[in-house]
Amino acid sequence: MFDTRELGRRPGSLKRLSRSVAAPKDLGIEVIGVPEGATVELDLRLESVMDGVLVTGTARAPLTGECVRCLEPLERELEAEFQEMYSYPDADDRSRDADTGDDAEEEDRLFLEADLFDLEPVLRDAVVLALPLQPVCREDCPGLCAECGARLADDPDHHHDAADIRWAALQGLAETMRDGEKDNAPRQRGDDPQEK
Repeated sequence: MFDTRELGRRPGSLKRLSRSVAAPKDLGIEVIGVPEGATVELDLRLESVMDGVLVTGTARAPLTGECVRCLEPLERELEAEFQEMYSYPDADDRSRDADTGDDAEEEDRLFLEADLFDLEPVLRDAVVLALPLQPVCREDCPGLCAECGARLADDPDHHHDAADIRWAALQGLAETMRDGEKDNAPRQRGDDPQEK
């Protein structure tokens, strides 16, 4: 929770603050995220406006996860930006008088409670949206062998000679075609027995 009492309610009032907080549980997606309890550095700008406090900020945090191609662990730094409006509780009464008619927007509004605001839902949305959906250890990661699971980056020449039995007929056809190409290859002068 962050306190806005020092900011006051006069529109245009501004306050900047930096704070380090512990990352909440489950701040991420299945393959990558911020470890629970890791330090999240927050730089915030609080601005008093007519109906509430506009919070603009940047969050920096360490990420841990695994490469989706080779399953090796990886570590990254994340920087996520966010902006959210926290309305004064009595702003709800004023907006009812104006009656915008947008019920979905009303449900998404966040309110100050006793001049305090909870940044966790906003931080969670910003971090999750900034995460890579398919994190890789490096852009050209070759991944794992589909047959045996060997890490291809460790052995670039890795291959299997055994063919899948479902492809055996096609492999036999390919060999027959290669043999036929050898038979139809252009002959060198003097190779034809009839020329002698």
